[in-house]
Amino acid sequence: MTAVARTRAELAAARATLGPTVALVPTLGALHEGHRSLIRRAREIADQTVVSIFVNPLQFAAGEDLDRYPRPLEADLAMCAEEGVALAFVPSRAEMYPREPVVRVVAGPMGQRLEGASRAGHFDGVLTVVAKLFGLVRPDVAVFGRKDAQQLALVRAMVADLNLPVRIEAAPLIRDADGLA
Repeated sequence: MTAVARTRAELAAARATLGPTVALVPTLGALHEGHRSLIRRAREIADQTVVSIFVNPLQFAAGEDLDRYPRPLEADLAMCAEEGVALAFVPSRAEMYPREPVVRVVAGPMGQRLEGASRAGHFDGVLTVVAKLFGLVRPDVAVFGRKDAQQLALVRAMVADLNLPVRIEAAPLIRDADGLA
């Protein structure tokens, strides 16, 4: 059974019981086989796994359908339980951002290329929420997929530039039978 924390206080209390090594798999939810592979990798390299499920408004630009992003929470929690996840952190928007953030992480020039060229501010939002999750969950390692290569490179750069005490693990790209990543 996967424990669920919805508030920062619940997360802190649950995190205190985890260890000795903890892996974080940050997600927007709507979990699929690619996420399942990240969770499995996390379980291979750490004693316990935390999955965050949070649709981060900072990484959506106007017109990018934030409100229509799928949120099948019960199915996501069922997958977490099937995969042996110790804790799911499922905060509300108000819990993660009790006020409009004054300080954000800026991705810099690398965040304005490739996918960032057509999604202004997207990677700033990704890095801001990932930094918050690292501070809240305090993982030893975080697992990201190689599929999102630009995101992976930016997270690694943020960890190095800010001297964050978390190791970033790149999980292999998983493809469906039809070749879709």
